[in-house]
Amino acid sequence: MYQPTSNNSNQVTNDKLQGDLHTLGMKIKQHEDRLSLLNVEKVKLEDSINRLQVAIGKSKSSITTKIDNAEDTCRTTEEEVLKQILQHEKSAIGFLCQMMTRREALASLFTLTYDVLGMVSMLGRVEDDNLSRLFAEYLGVDTMFAIVCKTYEGVKFIEMYDKEGSIDKTRGLHGLGVTMQRPLDGRFLVICLESLRPYAGKYVVDDPQGKLDILNPRLPNGECPAGFLGFAVNMIHIDTVNLFCVTPSGFGLRETLFYNLFSRLQVYKTRAEMMQALPFITDGALSLDGGMIRSCGVFSLGKREDVNVRFPRPERSFGLDEQVEIEKQMKDVQWKKEILVDDIKREMTLLDLAKHNFNKKKSDFLMYLASSSSISTTQVQNAPFQ
Repeated sequence: MYQPTSNNSNQVTNDKLQGDLHTLGMKIKQHEDRLSLLNVEKVKLEDSINRLQVAIGKSKSSITTKIDNAEDTCRTTEEEVLKQILQHEKSAIGFLCQMMTRREALASLFTLTYDVLGMVSMLGRVEDDNLSRLFAEYLGVDTMFAIVCKTYEGVKFIEMYDKEGSIDKTRGLHGLGVTMQRPLDGRFLVICLESLRPYAGKYVVDDPQGKLDILNPRLPNGECPAGFLGFAVNMIHIDTVNLFCVTPSGFGLRETLFYNLFSRLQVYKTRAEMMQALPFITDGALSLDGGMIRSCGVFSLGKREDVNVRFPRPERSFGLDEQVEIEKQMKDVQWKKEILVDDIKREMTLLDLAKHNFNKKKSDFLMYLASSSSISTTQVQNAPFQ
């Protein structure tokens, strides 16, 4: 309780308490104004979320309709590639294709391939037929036929061994071959994504395909070599479902599978331009007229081979890229809303604290006024009569 002893000290205490109350009152107003602005922003974000939800719904509906109307057109190039693969009916990948076409009938036996993404030739698409043939020739038939697994567990399920180390023909892919009366012959490649060293650099900003931001070769004057078109790894079109988070570590196909297959393989318009850029080629190069450098110092000469298995052309996106962009916007808005909700909670806590301090200071002020009034009355009563 305040015990003023003089008029001057009373005035100082009174001014200080009033000043403190004014300051706390201003803090309360600031917090209330801040809360009002945050709530307005929250309403805007909620409206944005509602609009994006409607846009996603419309996009999915539109995509479904267009796919239904153009189903035959979309599947043409992929079906051609499948037919080429099925010609190798005794190979592991040809057998895998047969299983894929009979998945429902083999559902009970198909559990072992839960980790299999498919074959290299079906996991990427190339817009230009000439480039597709070049890429297939560069990789070779065995690699184009390679089975791709997410983890090593999938590799172990594909082929199993008995106690003597021999292939167990009753289990794994071999066992399914026996069940389907199509035994597997010969060797085949299996690529385990989680065992590959992924690309560790940056990505092209705002690119829906998640292309790798690899530095282009540069001449001493800072320009790119004549005829340079880009890197093979970025010329592969990947379906949306396989773009991100394919491996347990969160990497997609481009930075794992295709980066390991192509690395920094460069693509040029002509063989002549490719040879002129030789000092700037580190991991091989291709030219559209058939030139091929497999690695630094290793050239593929002679007549080009026409590999009978190639990458299919990209299907029409039917707005899939647009849908991915809308979904990215949705995640961004939801993230902003979560931060905003935290800010509102924090501001409400600060407002409650400011109100508590104001009420406490107000109570002290009222007690001071009451005490000051009581002392003044007593002093008047005790004053000597003159």
